[in-house]
Amino acid sequence: MKKALFPVLVILALLSSACTKQSGAASGKVTLELFSTKPENQTTYQGLISAFHAENPDITINLSSPPEAGTVLRSRLTKNDIPDLIALGGDATYRELSSAGVLLDLSGQSFLDRINGSYQQMLYDLHADKSKTPYGVPYAANGSGILYNKDIFSQYNVALPETWDALLITAKAFKAAGVNPFLLTFANNWTTLPPWNSMAPVLAPADFGLDRAKGTTSFAGTHEKVLEQYIQILDLCGNDFMGTSYDDGNKAFAEGKAAMMINGNWSIAEFLKTNPGMKVDMLTFPSSNDKSKNTITSGVDVAFTVSAATKNKDAALKFIEFMTRPEISQRYIDEQFAFSAVKGVDQNNPTVQGVKETIAEGRVSDFVDHLYPAGFDLASILSAFALNYTNRMDNTQNIRETLQNCDTEYNALQ
Repeated sequence: MKKALFPVLVILALLSSACTKQSGAASGKVTLELFSTKPENQTTYQGLISAFHAENPDITINLSSPPEAGTVLRSRLTKNDIPDLIALGGDATYRELSSAGVLLDLSGQSFLDRINGSYQQMLYDLHADKSKTPYGVPYAANGSGILYNKDIFSQYNVALPETWDALLITAKAFKAAGVNPFLLTFANNWTTLPPWNSMAPVLAPADFGLDRAKGTTSFAGTHEKVLEQYIQILDLCGNDFMGTSYDDGNKAFAEGKAAMMINGNWSIAEFLKTNPGMKVDMLTFPSSNDKSKNTITSGVDVAFTVSAATKNKDAALKFIEFMTRPEISQRYIDEQFAFSAVKGVDQNNPTVQGVKETIAEGRVSDFVDHLYPAGFDLASILSAFALNYTNRMDNTQNIRETLQNCDTEYNALQ
């Protein structure tokens, strides 16, 4: 019901907003609102906005970055209150906004030439009609793979695994030496997603997301290998993964209590809070035995969009042009410890150098859970799968029932 109501509300919002918004053009100065769904980058935004103001004294950008931003944004849309600029992730909210006609078509804007095509395609893949209309400008990305303790690998003289079989050999070697190979933190169920998001793009059919939306395929029959390998990871995990929280797991990993964690670059800052001298890096998740097919999971963390109803279109586009300049993008990713969607802008922090080559080669897969319908609670499904494992359910039955649950929940949202 919520999905059906959303487009109607935003259309009404567009009509009303177009009639009521004040451009400020009469005074020669304009004020725009930048609405951000990512509170963590407020300080960085404020610094960059100040630099923009210095260059553009006739334009004022007011940053709005509330908690529970997605909910706030939906509420504002129902009140005919659409921000001029919206910075959001490449997720279900972007899909709904782009599909409902709320966002300005940015075709022809020269700053699009600066953007890495693989990240632009990730936004296209979210469009309900799969059109290649640029309603958003990918700006920053995050990455997920295997985080590893470099000192432990060095101490036990273990090579970095590049294939699935090598990963199992590595993990078993650590286990035999009394080192926990994998530290998992499923007390927070969202952390069940990274292994799935790493393996599914490589092991499931390439067009699964599109075909599943058409109803021509199903999780059952296509994702068994993903869960079979998932169970092999659980077999080698040496901690109480259902009872370990994300915070506690990060602290334990930083203290050297495991060789590897399966998560993203956002965790590294948490490790360094506990152990500032920790030597950590990320490696590409070796989902298959064909190294060339293995990918780093990286999704659009921040994309800039413009309201189709704004009276300050030129100023909004000028702000995006400013933000996508390589030197500005470099400042953003350095401060935010992110990956850039802007060509030629590299993340040079030593803690993620292990995936730099993979990204440069374009071996990047989006977070597949971003492609599932809004409300599809894969984290809860995988949490139940992991709990079944701890309760010693037969693996074949667990896999079969988990994939049936995926299909049942997906179908209920169609």
